Amino acid sequence: AVPHAVQYTLSVHKFQSATKMEHNTSDTSFTISGLEAGALYFIKGYAWDAEGREGENSVYRNQTTRKEKLIYSVILSPKIKNADIFSDQSLTCNTTSSSSCKLSAVGCGEVHTIQVTASNRAGPSYPSSPVVFITCECQHCKSLTVSNPRLLHYVAFIKAGDGSEMSCNTTNSNCTYHCQCGFMYLMSVLAFNPAGSSPQGEVLNHTTLPCCPEDVSVSAVSTDTLEITWAASRGAELYETSAADSSEVVLCNDTAPVCALSDLSCDSTYSVKVTPCNEFSGCNRACRAHTKDTAPCMPTNLMLNVKNSSCVSVSWTSTNRAATYSVSADAGDVKHTYTTSEESLELTDLPCGSTYEVSVTALTAAGHSLPSYSDSIETEPCCPGNLAVHQVTQAMTNVSWSHAKGAHSFIVSLTSPRGHARCHTQDSHCLMGCITCGTSYTVTMEAFSHSGRMTVCTEQGFSSSACCPSGVKLLRMADNSLRAYWRSTGSGHSTITEMVGSSNNYTCTASPGNNQCNIDNIQCGTVYHVMVAPLTADGSKVQYCGQRLYSGMVLIYIGKRSVD
Repeated sequence: AVPHAVQYTLSVHKFQSATKMEHNTSDTSFTISGLEAGALYFIKGYAWDAEGREGENSVYRNQTTRKEKLIYSVILSPKIKNADIFSDQSLTCNTTSSSSCKLSAVGCGEVHTIQVTASNRAGPSYPSSPVVFITCECQHCKSLTVSNPRLLHYVAFIKAGDGSEMSCNTTNSNCTYHCQCGFMYLMSVLAFNPAGSSPQGEVLNHTTLPCCPEDVSVSAVSTDTLEITWAASRGAELYETSAADSSEVVLCNDTAPVCALSDLSCDSTYSVKVTPCNEFSGCNRACRAHTKDTAPCMPTNLMLNVKNSSCVSVSWTSTNRAATYSVSADAGDVKHTYTTSEESLELTDLPCGSTYEVSVTALTAAGHSLPSYSDSIETEPCCPGNLAVHQVTQAMTNVSWSHAKGAHSFIVSLTSPRGHARCHTQDSHCLMGCITCGTSYTVTMEAFSHSGRMTVCTEQGFSSSACCPSGVKLLRMADNSLRAYWRSTGSGHSTITEMVGSSNNYTCTASPGNNQCNIDNIQCGTVYHVMVAPLTADGSKVQYCGQRLYSGMVLIYIGKRSVD
């Protein structure tokens, strides 16, 4: 039984006949009646599913029907010859053979009729039509002389599975016929002499080897798998597909004209062969082999070494016979690809502040390997732009900078012979104390990536503002004048004195090296805010010096420095 089959069809062909009979049944057995006794029939079957689709044909089965056991009776009856000679003798012979019987003791010059009757368990048949036979004339017998009374010739009949028929006439005991592959041939031989033909000899069945497949295609569908396809070949019931290299043979047996051979060795040359087979004649092992290389092997032992901020050395191990290698460095938003025939390479011109996934793929004419296991590496972080230092107070500065790609944290240092300040932050600014006024500093920044890679950014100079004067005092002088004086800082800067009142403001400036200045015509009876501060190189006033409150003859400190 065939799964999902709802009906079966039996196709019956008679040897040396164009007649074909078909019988349908839903069972798995069927009795075929009405056939010719002693005849050779070819029978095949196929199934149908519920949707009316025809399945595959079975192989042909040969079956010869049984011969009915018959008894033939040959009767020789006398007939008057020239009305004066006659015989009243009736001769009979019985035989179970199919074509001959001997009658003896007949007289000369007699005319006889011969008829044959067949009998079986059901009774005798009708006699055959009578045949008139005349024996030799009495006293006038003649004999037919044949140069070689045993001279024979033979006719061989050959019928191919496609229905074509051939014959071969010969006096020898063999006949050569060039058969085609993939056919079943039925052969029989008849012998002939001057008396006629022999009975048909035994029918021989010979199936030639299946034909070699055509349109064989071998392609790599993955790094270790070859797919082989071909056109179905005549006479093949099964295909044996093999792939052999110097160390192994991989086999695949299937009835379909396609096969996949997997788990093959990488970077190997395989001899691929499709061998058609059938159960009658075996396998045709004379078919041509096809050569195919598998994909190269995957590179291993990937090693990365950072040489500088824009160069990474990459090396790996490979067992391929001859291959080129594609090195990929992927940072997500940008990808670099390099090609080499060696097993090492330097990746150059890599931008700062990037994290790359690096892998290597081997390339040959047969295809490409799987990528190597990847490794990641960070280039050194970029330095920020727009680094700026702003003094907040006499002893405190604020350092700020713009975004730096790849930088996770920063160390900013202010260094001078009189001391240094340092801060470590993830922000884009840093407030630093302990700054000495009137001092030149070197500003250095170190940028760090997540993995700790460091870039030392360009150094630059910074000079803190001049020191605020100390010991500030006001002296009232004649004519409503005031003299401001202070302890000299020796900074080489001019110093400005400002008095800010409710209605009037007064200023005076002392040149570098002087520590006093006079303010004339001060309005009396007013409270003033007094600040003495150095001037910067561009003439602006240092904003963070302390103020004093002046009322009459009293100077009160209200700023950030204590009164001296």
